[in-house]
Amino acid sequence: MIDKPVKLPADYPGLLADIKQRVRHAQTRAVLAVNAQLIRLYWEIGALIDSRQKKEGWGAGVIPRLARDLHNELPEEKGFSERNIKRMLAFYREYPHLDFVPRSVAQIESGAKGPQAAALFPADLIQSLPWGHHAELIAKVKDPATRRWYMQAILTNGWSRTILVMQIETAAHKRQGRATTNFAKRLPSPDSDLVQQTLKDPYLFDFLTLESGFHERELETGLIAHLEKFLLELGQGFAFVGRQFHLDIGDQDFYIDLLFYHLKLRCYVVIDLKRGDFKPEYAGKMNFYCSVVDDRLRHETDKPTIGLILCQQPNRVLAEYALRGVDKPIGVSSFELTRALPESLESSLPTIEEIERELEGNA
Repeated sequence: MIDKPVKLPADYPGLLADIKQRVRHAQTRAVLAVNAQLIRLYWEIGALIDSRQKKEGWGAGVIPRLARDLHNELPEEKGFSERNIKRMLAFYREYPHLDFVPRSVAQIESGAKGPQAAALFPADLIQSLPWGHHAELIAKVKDPATRRWYMQAILTNGWSRTILVMQIETAAHKRQGRATTNFAKRLPSPDSDLVQQTLKDPYLFDFLTLESGFHERELETGLIAHLEKFLLELGQGFAFVGRQFHLDIGDQDFYIDLLFYHLKLRCYVVIDLKRGDFKPEYAGKMNFYCSVVDDRLRHETDKPTIGLILCQQPNRVLAEYALRGVDKPIGVSSFELTRALPESLESSLPTIEEIERELEGNA
């Protein structure tokens, strides 16, 4: 038997889309609720162990035994290894001020941190992050304000645990908002602050393998070949529009190195790649590109086009003077093709002088 075609109401597509959206939102809420309960459970376990250790003077051997017994008693439950239980204890000790627990458990607290810590790390923020992210943050980011910065960045950018570790290793918090710009004078507040925080200095392109004498076109090609990593380094919101984007102006051809549209800022972003030092004339060329994009591509609801000049050695003084006389919002940042060594490792390596002395002594 063949079903007869059903006459659908005119607004059926809207009904279907509405239901799908509600289902997805419910699924997201369910995942977040499960994560929040897990974070709360681990915090409570950490609080209980901390309290009992202080009252009863437990030794180091209790947690390994506890992990074995939990595994035997609750074999279907994961996450109670010796390592993870120690993380729960460390988690509680980092955030003893959290207020999402009943008073009976809250009374377990001893030596709770002050109001400043509670303001930096409210319970709703802590519960929003996956457990694995917390483990990395506690292990790798000791400064509270810096840790808070990464927590907000995780939520804003949707970083996975792997990407979070990479961002920490490259000191993303030190690079954000460091570009030399004229945004304060060319954009209204608070837009100028938002755009400023969108740009970094330096940008790290260590996923490229270029010889020291590379050409700008090789850099451009390499970035597009690794577009996913390039977009990750640029930050959330950048949508790729085109490479060598053609502009026909006054019977002459011009080509923008890289053109993006920023979904959050709601504007085009023109990127010009320069090998070597910054030169003042770069600002005039970028001002020209931004003017044309504003005239030819910008929609009436879009915000002003932003220019970003990426060069290897930007002279901040030159850049500040060069940007004063241009109309368009432009930033100047550096890029690096190799990641700098961590300070701890760098300090442990011998200097050239030390190596030379060692060689002379063995001669």
